[in-house]
Amino acid sequence: MAIAVLACAGTSQRASAQSAPYKFEFGADLGMSGYLGDANSSNLLSHPGFVGQFNFGYVQNVRWVFRGNLSFLTLSGDTEDMANVLPNNEAYSFSCNVFDLGARAEFNFFNYGIGETYKKLKRWTPYLSLGIGACMSSSNGHTSAAFNIPMGVGVKYKLKERLNLRAEFSMTKTFSDKIDGMLYDLNGIKTAF
Repeated sequence: MAIAVLACAGTSQRASAQSAPYKFEFGADLGMSGYLGDANSSNLLSHPGFVGQFNFGYVQNVRWVFRGNLSFLTLSGDTEDMANVLPNNEAYSFSCNVFDLGARAEFNFFNYGIGETYKKLKRWTPYLSLGIGACMSSSNGHTSAAFNIPMGVGVKYKLKERLNLRAEFSMTKTFSDKIDGMLYDLNGIKTAF
């Protein structure tokens, strides 16, 4: 599992010559990554990493945005930080780079925007997101790929009509036990998919 806390640096959009609301947006996110898995079972902040992301969104309406993203992040972990003792007092650590390509839907709790007073728009809104993606990790000459499900919760704020800020906590569930540098079944117990 990879966990990321993202703060969007800004989002700008391209609009038509008319005053119609924009339908497309793009932006960049920067943040911190954390890891929960075989080499870290309790504290996702014990080995923080870096997250950088580019995203492109289609604004369907004031409540729904469909977004595609390309992310780069670093993950690391060390079993010596854990309270668990592994068989034969073994210790494992890893550090890896991960590329993630995904798509997700974002649901705004409030009608998000500026102008169009009849829609009762708000300049800020909490939101939830859910999606699907694929990631590839590279560590010590080992490469692994997996499908994943990104989930997030956050808050957006509209500084200007075409400039947004957001803060988000997202968690990505990966469907592979090898994203963390080929560490798996460290306790010698086969685990389920």
